[in-house]
Amino acid sequence: MWHGLLWKHSAATAARVLFVYLLLWMLQFKVRFIVLAPTVEGSYQTTGETAVIVAGAWVLYAWFAADWERRWLGFAGGDNGVRIARILYGLALIAFGLSHFVYVDLTAPLVPGWLAEPEFWAYFTGSTFLAAGAAVLFGVYARLAAALSALQIGLFTLLVWGPIVAAGHISADHWTEFVVSWAITAGAWVVADSYRGVPWLAVSKRIAQT
Repeated sequence: MWHGLLWKHSAATAARVLFVYLLLWMLQFKVRFIVLAPTVEGSYQTTGETAVIVAGAWVLYAWFAADWERRWLGFAGGDNGVRIARILYGLALIAFGLSHFVYVDLTAPLVPGWLAEPEFWAYFTGSTFLAAGAAVLFGVYARLAAALSALQIGLFTLLVWGPIVAAGHISADHWTEFVVSWAITAGAWVVADSYRGVPWLAVSKRIAQT
């Protein structure tokens, strides 16, 4: 499906199929974890990972939506669709941030050895995810927050999973984490790109008037 996005004549169809597939996947296989275990943070973490990819696909769908889709499915296409995708992304960032605090014992060991105080970096990156999620949800410096959070996710891919892959002794689980991390990075950058044209330090009109 993804390679269809590379060609102009198939991009709209590919975006449509990718969005519907990923959304149904999240609703059927990920959201159920929240329903079954609503007090377990890991339920939100795993759903958030898929939510970032869905958000990226949603932005693409909104961009490529046909006129009839904008007319009959206005909530999902055009500007409305992009807004919903951003909300989904912001919620995912909140889930990521909370997981860094709840599972600090699992997060800290992933910090590269050349960085001192791994627990500090686990808490720091968790805090930045929380701040970025709030910024995206409330429209306060949202473009800057989306770009920096996408950069942070990309750095995780390079600094955490990159060396593991380069070492050559990688398990099937690590391969899965590496591929998923790249997919999340791609989704995050698409959402960040949806703010193109928005001032970096823009504040939502609703916030500014309060």
